[in-house]
Amino acid sequence: MFNFQRFIVILCVTLVTACGGQSAVKPSDTQAAKPGGKGGYYLDDGPGENPPADIDSIPDAQLKTENPLTRSNQPYTALGKKYIPMTSYAPYVRQGVASWYGRRYHGKKTSSGETYDMYGMTGAHPTLPIPSYVKVTNPENKRSVIVRINDRGPFKQDRLIDLSYAAAYKLRIASQGSAPVEVEWIDTRPEAMQKMNTARIASSASAPETTPVAYAPPPVMETKIQAAANNNTDTRPTSYYVQVGAFKNESNGDLLQKKILGLELAGDAAVTNVYNDGIYRVKLGPFGTRKEADVSANKVRKQLNLSAIVTNQ
Repeated sequence: MFNFQRFIVILCVTLVTACGGQSAVKPSDTQAAKPGGKGGYYLDDGPGENPPADIDSIPDAQLKTENPLTRSNQPYTALGKKYIPMTSYAPYVRQGVASWYGRRYHGKKTSSGETYDMYGMTGAHPTLPIPSYVKVTNPENKRSVIVRINDRGPFKQDRLIDLSYAAAYKLRIASQGSAPVEVEWIDTRPEAMQKMNTARIASSASAPETTPVAYAPPPVMETKIQAAANNNTDTRPTSYYVQVGAFKNESNGDLLQKKILGLELAGDAAVTNVYNDGIYRVKLGPFGTRKEADVSANKVRKQLNLSAIVTNQ
């Protein structure tokens, strides 16, 4: 006679045995696979089968001026939380946890529409513009890399940035899966690139010929800068910002940022919550003229009864 209960017990044991070794939880660091190996990574992510011979020799992302992509910088919601991407430069330095993604996403489309290359120097951030450039530093060993933001994520509350496998490897955090880092947004607007070029040219003139120069911009930009220097003219456009409020608590800045956006007090300009020297400051801009900035500042003063200061930086 068929024993149904005994059949169920045998079936369960069989399933447990068949699923042995499959874990839905990322294993400990000691189980992490070495570069090029298999297993030990959550959801079968990890290094590729045939990584480059010398990942440390992969160059950092080369700085250049790029306009934010409209389709990639719209407000969006992920895991129940709304994110408002920044669309214009403002000083940004944050400390947090970096994670990385590898072969599981290699070859797939990023938020920018580009194809993800785990051996490229790229990263994903919830709110920094796509594209933009950041310097990421591992405070434990002082290693730094420059990556180009071309994707959205991570969306875990304790994560600041997702890095490509190559970037994580060069920072020596690939085997850990995640680690504390400092992220600094690099200003690549034309005027900032001009300053970097001028400093680079001056440094090259006084340095030995064998001294390498990092992150040289395209020759076309260098020619324009040299021509401007020869003509003794300042071609840099002036941008104006409106600073509203200063907070020690990030959430207070976020609340004010959302209120200003809801009341449309900034017009077409961006509204950002910028961290610097232990303080979060809400900034509106950039505005092309002082008059536009003054109009926005007056709206803030009248509708929110707050101090609003117009600056050119």
